[in-house]
Amino acid sequence: MKKFTMMRAALGIWILSAVVCVGRGHHHEGHDQDTALDSSADSVSLVTSANKEFAYRMYKKLAAHTESQGKNIFFSPASLSIALAALSVGARGETHRQLFSSLGFNSSLLTQTDVDQYFRTLLQRANKTSQEDISEGTAVFVDNRFKPQPEFLDVLKQSYFADGFEVDFTKSTDSANTINKYVEEKTNGKIDKLVESLDPSTVMYLVSYIFYKGKWATPFDPKLTKKGMFTVDESTKVPVQMMNMEQEFDTYYDQAINTLVLHLPFNNSYSMLLLLPDDMATLENDICPSHVTKWLKGKVSRTYDVYIPKFSIKTSYSLKDMLIEMGMTDMFSDRADLSGISEGRELHVSEVVHKAALDVDEAGATAAAATGMVIIETALIIYPVLKFNRPFMVLITEDTTENILFMGKIINPNI
Repeated sequence: MKKFTMMRAALGIWILSAVVCVGRGHHHEGHDQDTALDSSADSVSLVTSANKEFAYRMYKKLAAHTESQGKNIFFSPASLSIALAALSVGARGETHRQLFSSLGFNSSLLTQTDVDQYFRTLLQRANKTSQEDISEGTAVFVDNRFKPQPEFLDVLKQSYFADGFEVDFTKSTDSANTINKYVEEKTNGKIDKLVESLDPSTVMYLVSYIFYKGKWATPFDPKLTKKGMFTVDESTKVPVQMMNMEQEFDTYYDQAINTLVLHLPFNNSYSMLLLLPDDMATLENDICPSHVTKWLKGKVSRTYDVYIPKFSIKTSYSLKDMLIEMGMTDMFSDRADLSGISEGRELHVSEVVHKAALDVDEAGATAAAATGMVIIETALIIYPVLKFNRPFMVLITEDTTENILFMGKIINPNI
């Protein structure tokens, strides 16, 4: 594998918590750019809000999809947004408009430069944290016969922290192994086979990865972990290892959607929110960014006897159809305009694949791509009992910005 200074690229976008595979398409630099906001603070606020809204829209698409019925859901909105924003650097015309619109970016108020600068700041902040805690970035794998625009590669390198590699995609097995090895290293082995197969006609792969390892601010005592039962549905119960802790926790009960929220802080600026609804469908239909803001601001402390399952899950999604439903149609067709990547070459995105993994144990949680976990209320003995022994939702967020790293639903901890 030859590493290069962002000279070449091939079309494919894999988002390690989300993967996007490209194959054909210009950048909007006309009216969109002219009407951009002067205030960088306003730009940051607009992109932040758009990312949050995109996270919930993407979750609802996953939850409604046939392949997700009755299964765990786990993905990284942050990783997916980064990958698609990086792709928009090379998009033009209607393809760029669709990407911006579907990501929630107001093209009359935000320029591509605004978006690029936002993600540069976001990635800089994330990667200043201990390498053990979180690592985010992108990489471009380019066919050795394909010459992308130097400007495209430069923006990816400067704003999206992209590593660049030259490969020979006609050797599909070797190329897949090269990408998989890179991804495995960046996610500390959690995503070990991102690419299942490669089309020899691929000219570029864009990978976005995220790895997060959080240690609970107050760890669970392994000696208290006992076998318990998890109710998957009315007819199915499965055995799980239940972690247990009795202490003061921050919680919020949202009466509007009948959902109990447990706030579990890590020993850094991130937290896990476990959501135990009376009715999962109601929570999934109604949840939005304002809920998280309300839960974090309104949480109250009291002592609970908490039980949380210890588990490891992995998920894999093909997101092409869902992204088309969200409005990103042209980039997957012969109408794609990705001429900002390379002029004179007909390019389009062939697939968007997302893989994620989550491990939760007494010490904390490790997630690559996306993460999840939730709560449940049981009985009252000495202290109220919160027992995660039925399906729950989980969010991993950054406390200050409420940026969502991972989002999901645990239906069965054993799968």
